[in-house]
Amino acid sequence: METVIQEKYERLKKIISDASSAAVAFSGGVDSTFLFKVCVDLPGVRVLAVTATSDTYPARELAEARKLARQIGGDHMIIESEELDVPGFSDNPPHRCFLCKTELFSRVTQIAGQQGLRWVFDGSNADDCKDFRPGRDAARKLGVRSPLEEAGLGKDEIRQLSKMLRLSTWDKPALACLSSRFPYYTKITRPALKQVEAAENFLFRLGIKVFRVRHHDLIARIETGKAELQILLESNVKDQVVAYFKSLGYKYVTLDLEGYRTGSMNETLTDDQLSK
Repeated sequence: METVIQEKYERLKKIISDASSAAVAFSGGVDSTFLFKVCVDLPGVRVLAVTATSDTYPARELAEARKLARQIGGDHMIIESEELDVPGFSDNPPHRCFLCKTELFSRVTQIAGQQGLRWVFDGSNADDCKDFRPGRDAARKLGVRSPLEEAGLGKDEIRQLSKMLRLSTWDKPALACLSSRFPYYTKITRPALKQVEAAENFLFRLGIKVFRVRHHDLIARIETGKAELQILLESNVKDQVVAYFKSLGYKYVTLDLEGYRTGSMNETLTDDQLSK
């Protein structure tokens, strides 16, 4: 392992050890899984993983989070945190994630207090500051700590360390809640979330790993990685996808030739909106 990564890893372990106890906001993604694993493996550290289930969190990801927590061996709690009931969230403004994370971190902070845990940790890493992430403002406002960011660990480094720790998530594609599939100011509804989830589950069953189904009313815009693009262009697969998506209520099924990119919906925001 590169010396610089090893140094950051040691720094992370010291940060966690000094904290002594924490509730970890645990989604089952690459970052929070790695963070939870390191916490569990450190002697003398009390840790509780807290997973929030809602209409915006795919059922297959909840099942994965349960499985990962069992494999890691730490305490795991599942709570309900329904973002759609938060005033203003379903209107899908650019600061939607701030509303969501404020609800989530408030709940996890309350649980940490009840369990006698000193801190709340989230899985934000050093690369997250490069993107538009209003949820980080909510974390700072509520005193949530981001040990991976504090240690200076970026996504690629976390993947390398996860592989070293034999975590199955080391090469897992980036995870984001289903609300990120909707253009800003497009109303987010439970039926539409279920529609997107069903569409993405179908692609997942076809063996496609890197993808997003962006919801534009009657149009489904599929973003994929380069390898997945070739799979989708095969005639029999393409026909299956079109037929299934239309059965869900989409009238048009499109393939985005730019492919998958994180935060593509942010491309519609002005510089002024991104700075708020």
